[in-house]
Amino acid sequence: MPSPLSADRPAAQPPGRGPVDTLISRARRLKGDVDAVRRGTPADGTDPEDRWERALYDLAAHQLDDVGRHLSQLRDGPPGAADDPASLAPPAPRRGSLLSRVGSAEWNLLTDEATWSAELYRILGRDPSSAPLTLDELPSLVHDEDRPTLTGMVTDCLIDARPIDGEFRVVHPDGAVRTVHMMGEPVLGSDGSTASMWAVLRDVSELRRCRRAVSESRASLRPAPPAAEDRVATELREAVRPVWRGSLRIPRTGPGGLEVAALSLPASAAARVGGDWYDALELPDGTAQLGAGDLTGHGVGVSSALAMLLGAARALGTAGTSPGPLMACLNRLTDGTVHPVLGSAVCLRYRPGTRTLVWAQAGHPAPLLFRDGTGRILDTPDGVLLGASSGARYGEATETLEPGDLLLVHTDGLVPGHARAAGAHRLLALAPRFTRSTTAPDCVRTVAHEIADERREDDGCLLVARVTG
Repeated sequence: MPSPLSADRPAAQPPGRGPVDTLISRARRLKGDVDAVRRGTPADGTDPEDRWERALYDLAAHQLDDVGRHLSQLRDGPPGAADDPASLAPPAPRRGSLLSRVGSAEWNLLTDEATWSAELYRILGRDPSSAPLTLDELPSLVHDEDRPTLTGMVTDCLIDARPIDGEFRVVHPDGAVRTVHMMGEPVLGSDGSTASMWAVLRDVSELRRCRRAVSESRASLRPAPPAAEDRVATELREAVRPVWRGSLRIPRTGPGGLEVAALSLPASAAARVGGDWYDALELPDGTAQLGAGDLTGHGVGVSSALAMLLGAARALGTAGTSPGPLMACLNRLTDGTVHPVLGSAVCLRYRPGTRTLVWAQAGHPAPLLFRDGTGRILDTPDGVLLGASSGARYGEATETLEPGDLLLVHTDGLVPGHARAAGAHRLLALAPRFTRSTTAPDCVRTVAHEIADERREDDGCLLVARVTG
């Protein structure tokens, strides 16, 4: 790119005004159209897609403004005085315009003199009455991290005659940081050595801001990478899981209570975070509420639905809602969400004073009851999957427990590679081994040891409750 300041080249003649005026008019009309459409885009920034569209409109408007001003300079021809670089500056810079912030400079290496345009002083934050900085002094205005970049570009230009085309940040006296794009070339003397260097510098801070806004708003529209999404899903699920660890006694004192222990087994490492859950808590009236379930799907959406469902089940239980009506409430909740989910669940209410168990289920495996070395599947009351049918009703079943009874609640994914009935019978076959387990945690370890080496395609949960004497 030849230097506009080189005296050994004839000045370029301005192009015909007619064609350029036509282009300027088209650019202005197009910018007006963009502004009109942009005004119809919401500016409150609440919707990611609206933010992305608004950012693109802003960037397009700035760039069309840029095109129009460049065409105006093309129409008007080169500066009037070849020996006065200050004439390169726009006559009336408009604040916020991308094009108005263009300045020029020339550094004479033979006389060590520098000439700056008026606009360059504004770009670099210098007092217009001060002397222009030499090439050695110029880095003093540049951000510490970008000084090596500027030094390298200038060195390559002066020594190897390479054109300059790069960006760096300058720091104004008031602390403001601006991004500057610099283009320049060496001017060679008659002996082939570099006699001077000229450059055009442009403040591109606003352009970079617009592009950054487009990039950030576009990123907000993309789905999170699976690894990041799974991390969020895991953290959300862990945040709503029961706070107790090891075993839990409900109530803490008195006969006929329950000792509860639980286990959660994740799917294989390649699988996504699923929606399996378990829960156990003591209610204000001294009864125990146990539960487990499995929501379909994976990732953050399922974890957030799980948090909603588990919170609702705890609140309903605390308010005294029995298992059947509680399931009906959860069904209405899952069916009425913005993103409906589908899942199975079981809820059990145990009264220590009478050792009575009342329970309901929504398309979930029935609990298993172990007594005197044998086990059986509890008779299942009616109940469809949560979210499968609006207004569904859920039946209840009642069971009277005895001291030493073991109640096992699980999700479908606990026993990998088995259908529901086959998985239940495999667990029932552990009955003789449960007789040698004296605590609920011992029973959990027995199950875990049985299925530990098997690869699972889905999460699995197990909750064990033993009736104390």
